[in-house]
Amino acid sequence: MSSTNLITLNEIKKFYQVGSVTVKALKGINLTIDQNEYVAIMGPSGSGKSTLMNILGCLDTPTDGTYILNGTDVSRLSDDELADIRNKEIGFVFQTFNLLPRYTSLDNVILPLIYAGVPKHERVEKAKQVLYNVGLGDRMEHKPNELSGGQRQRVAVARALVNNPSIILADEPTGNLDSKTSIDIMNLFEDIYSQGNTIIIVTHEEDIARHARRIVRILDGMIESDEVNPHPTLRQKVVLTEQ
Repeated sequence: MSSTNLITLNEIKKFYQVGSVTVKALKGINLTIDQNEYVAIMGPSGSGKSTLMNILGCLDTPTDGTYILNGTDVSRLSDDELADIRNKEIGFVFQTFNLLPRYTSLDNVILPLIYAGVPKHERVEKAKQVLYNVGLGDRMEHKPNELSGGQRQRVAVARALVNNPSIILADEPTGNLDSKTSIDIMNLFEDIYSQGNTIIIVTHEEDIARHARRIVRILDGMIESDEVNPHPTLRQKVVLTEQ
C-alpha cells in the first residue's frame, strides 16, 4: 500500500433491517483516496452516498468489509473510539452549518480543541489564526445570528480545520447558500486544497462536483464510475460584498 493512502475501503457493505426487509444500502464499495486529493462523491437520493459519507466520517460502521483511515482500521471500533477518531482525523462541514447559536465564532471554533484536550491559551491562539485564515478576523466575537450565511459557513470551515484533520468532509456545503456565496465558499475550499489538505465533498450538484479533481458516482449502493475530472473549476471571480 502506498504511503500516501489516507483512506482504503475494501468491500464495504451496509445493511439495515426495516421490519422484515433487509435494505442493502452499500453492496461492496472499494475505494482508495490518497493524501491531498480533492474528491466529489455524487449520487441521487437513495443511491447510498449518504451512508457512504457516514462511514467515511466514522459516524457509522459497516456491516461488513474494512475501512483503513490513516493507518487505523476503524471498521470495528466502539462508539467512544470512533468519537476520538472523528475529532482527531475528520473536519466536518455541513449544509446547515451546525453552529451553536449562543456561542461566538471564536467559541464555536474552539470547541474541537477542548474535546482534544488542547491547553486554553493554545486553543484560543489556534482558533484565532484559523478564523483569520478564512477571512473572519473581524467577526470573532459575533454570534451566528449576527453573521450572513456565507460567514456562518466560513466559521464552520474554520472549525473543521482547527484540529489539522486528515480529511475535510463536506456534506452539501453550499446547499443553503445563494449562488454568489456558493462560489465564495468553493474558492475557499480551493485554497484549502492548494495548502495540501484532503477534501471529500458529498453533493448532488454537478457544478459543485466539478471543482473536485476526481468524481466518484454512487448508484444502487455501488460505485458506478470513478473518474479523474480533466477540467476542474478553479477559483472563480466573485462580485460579492458581504457585511
